[in-house]
Formats: sequence, structure tokens, C-alpha cells
Amino acid sequence: MALAGRRPFGRLLRTPPRADNSSPDVKAIIIGAGRGIRLMPTTADTPKCLAEVRGRRILDWTLEALAVNGIRRVAFIGGYRIEKVRQEYPALVFHHNTAWETNNILASLMCAEAEMDEPFLCCYSDILFTPEVASRAAASEDDIAVVVDTDWKARYAHRSQHPSGDAEKVTARNGAVTRIHRAIAEAEAHGEFIGVAKFSAAGARLLRDHARRFRESGLRERAFLIELFQEMIERGLRIAHVDTAGGYMEIDTQEDYELARRFWSRG
Repeated sequence: MALAGRRPFGRLLRTPPRADNSSPDVKAIIIGAGRGIRLMPTTADTPKCLAEVRGRRILDWTLEALAVNGIRRVAFIGGYRIEKVRQEYPALVFHHNTAWETNNILASLMCAEAEMDEPFLCCYSDILFTPEVASRAAASEDDIAVVVDTDWKARYAHRSQHPSGDAEKVTARNGAVTRIHRAIAEAEAHGEFIGVAKFSAAGARLLRDHARRFRESGLRERAFLIELFQEMIERGLRIAHVDTAGGYMEIDTQEDYELARRFWSRG
């Protein structure tokens, strides 16, 4: 795989270091229950979020991006080897997805339903994103907003183990997501959902209500979060998009991990 010294992941957004920037009233929920089989052998005995990128764990990068924006109340949904995260990060509020081997992201997120009585930002635990991405998400005035990478294709140029067809793509119109699905044709996609979403207090209530309805109608244990988002859109609910051109990387495979260790920077 010849990289020729290029940065294949779009423009990494520049953010001056600052503290308590914008959203002390927003909490965060990190979804990190799964093992990450495709990241073996890195996850042979440790969760993905503890893998190190440029001398820091993925979870450290996430917590910094949140803290720079004043988001210091953080809940972590763990499953595989949760005790390792508890030991290293005792200040986090923990929720245990005991069925992590048989369910998926949506069911995992709802393990922290008790945290959803006020505004919150949620994110996957196997992604890297800059403080500016978190700032943009937290600043959204919509009840529900998902962060979308509009420069998403650049990151797939060297990802032979994770094809672009697997991307959680979105289409959009007038600031709202019209569809969110992996099957969206690349030429039609506005961008890729990066796994970061923001909910106001009202948006959190809508999420809980729709998740319960989704579950009662036969929620598959292995359902993805984007499946609930799509169901909400089809019921007429507005989900806004917050765009970023880069400033994000996913670490799903061992190849992704090597690329992140070579190219990631907070800007």
C-alpha cells in the first residue's frame, strides 16, 4: 500500500487550544461495548478505545476533544473487558452492556437511557475527532443533529479492509438528513455519519420514545443506531446535519489502526 506521503483523510481542522469553550451544560455518552474483531490482534485482550494512537489512547483523544469544549461529565457504555476501562478511568460514569456479544450499537446506547434526561452528545468509541468537531456538534441548535464528514471519500482511498460501501452515508436537503443508510449510492451521498450526534433535552426525549417504539415493534438486537435514525426520519422527525470536512478518522480494522498511527493529528 503506497501512501506516497499524502494525507489521505481530508483537511484536519485546526482548533486553537482552549478550555471550557462552549457547552458545560452538555454531557457525553461514549458507546464502547464491542470487542472489535476486525482490529485483532490489537483487541485480543483490551477494548478498542484503549488502543494507542501517537502515544495516546483513542479514549484520551475523545476525552480531550470533549473537555476542550467544557464537556467533562462523561458516561461510558462498556462490555468487553469493561474492567480495564474502569480501572484506568475511574472518573467516568459506567453503564454495563452485559449482552454486548449478541447486541449492537443501538441496544448498547440504550443501556445509558438513564443519562438521557438532559442535553447530551454521544459518540462511538472507535473514532478520532478534533475538538472543533465536538464544538460544532455541541453548538447545534437543533433538537437532534448528526455530524457528517463531507470529505469522506478521501479516507477510503487506502482502506482495502473497509470498503466505502460500508460507510454510514447520508443524503440531505435544506439542512436536514433525508436518508441515512449504507446502501446510498456514493454519488448521491452528502457525506458520511461519523458516529457523533447531539441531542437537546427535547431531542433526548424523542430518542428514548422512538427507541422504545422501535423495540416494541421488534427491535433486532443487532440493530445499528442509523436504523433508528432512519425510522425517525420516515416518521417525519427532523434530524439536522453538522458538517465537517475531515477532522475525523474511524478505526475499524488493523489497517485503519496503522493509518491512524501514521496520519492522525488534532490539527
